[in-house]
Amino acid sequence: MSGEFDAALRGATATLRTSDGASRPLPGRRWSAAPEAADRHVLASCTGPVLDIGCGPGRLTEALTRAGVPCLGIDSSPLAVAMTVRRGAMALRRDVFGPLPGEGGWGEALLIDGNIGIGGDPRALLGRVRRLLRPGGAAWVEVEPPGTGIWCGTAVVDAAGPGRSFGWARVGAEAIAGLAPGFVPRVIAVGGRWFAELRSTS
Repeated sequence: MSGEFDAALRGATATLRTSDGASRPLPGRRWSAAPEAADRHVLASCTGPVLDIGCGPGRLTEALTRAGVPCLGIDSSPLAVAMTVRRGAMALRRDVFGPLPGEGGWGEALLIDGNIGIGGDPRALLGRVRRLLRPGGAAWVEVEPPGTGIWCGTAVVDAAGPGRSFGWARVGAEAIAGLAPGFVPRVIAVGGRWFAELRSTS
């Protein structure tokens, strides 16, 4: 998540519009609410330490912290980081492609709520995540339903007028394995959402 999504974090009605002409409302209320059943299914597999990439307002970071699982949220949005810290969790303002603490030692990494789109290049993002994980670590990636394929382009968040353009991507459940060399993928559906568990092979 990034500063472009701040309007949704504040509770405003906001829409993500992508350069292929698609649009979808941003679920700001869900991001700020307690984890739902699909989130909890993913979190139950995390033993830590966990890096929550694009943590937004921190619902997942907070839930893991309260469960005693070491977790750090990172986000490029100062608002998101502040919201996460207010929930009693740890968060830093960081770019996933920049220097990060604990590189090569994370047990799990989370790319939930569409955050596989960060940067607009999912192959590069997953390569970066693999380098952040320890051997045998896992990335949990929320993906689109099967048949979506891979789309890379740009997006804007429209909240009382469009914001600035940024790189974004979508990846379908059937396409994630081809973007993740060095991982063993397992795709599941929970509560109407799709996730890929990508287990690092080294």
